Amino acid sequence: MSSEEQPDIPQLLKCLPLFAELSTEQIADLAAGTREKRLAKGEMLFHKGDTPRGIYLIVFGQIKLAFPSLQGNEKVIEIVGPKQSFGEAVMFMDRPYPVFAETLADSLLLHIGRGTVFEMLKNDVSFAGRMLAGLSLRLHSLVKDVESYTRRSSAQRVIGYLLEHSAQAGDGRTAFAFDLPTTKQVIASRLNLTPETLSRVFHDLAEAGLITVEGKQITIHDQRRLREFDL
Repeated sequence: MSSEEQPDIPQLLKCLPLFAELSTEQIADLAAGTREKRLAKGEMLFHKGDTPRGIYLIVFGQIKLAFPSLQGNEKVIEIVGPKQSFGEAVMFMDRPYPVFAETLADSLLLHIGRGTVFEMLKNDVSFAGRMLAGLSLRLHSLVKDVESYTRRSSAQRVIGYLLEHSAQAGDGRTAFAFDLPTTKQVIASRLNLTPETLSRVFHDLAEAGLITVEGKQITIHDQRRLREFDL
């Protein structure tokens, strides 16, 4: 979808795993309480400490969820892209946002108001079940992140990220190129690495003939060898 097109809100809501099993009537109820929000790159959606307002779904663009570190830098918790949502869990805690949300690109979001969600939870048992399932999946993802940070080496984290964000088809042995979705500094923070460590791993992988790095473009020369490689 381009920035000029008007989104089909019911269809976009239906594509979200959280709402995929809802009926047409349920989707219509959600859509009635949904609003578009367009933001330019670098705009703040909300600050740490703001009151939660509901669920956000990204139509296009990218959002960085992060909090300031004690060292004065920032720690990126998650990078959210198209057809992904955020804000579900904190909405139920009756507490301020623990992170801030900033756009990494021009973005179109759908905002489902807190009141709409709570009204449907009160009146629809099946909706409540889907919401719980969605929150469980998000928790599982966070647990996997913690496990990755504690058990995997720096190189393994970077390799996992490259394989996850590449779109290679075929047998995995054909060279292909793709652009990193955001800056190397943000990626390093997301992987719980310093920018210097990320650059070193990129350099070592390039020296091994597995990748080529040209600015934000990464060329993977052999996906299978990269998956099996460890520094």
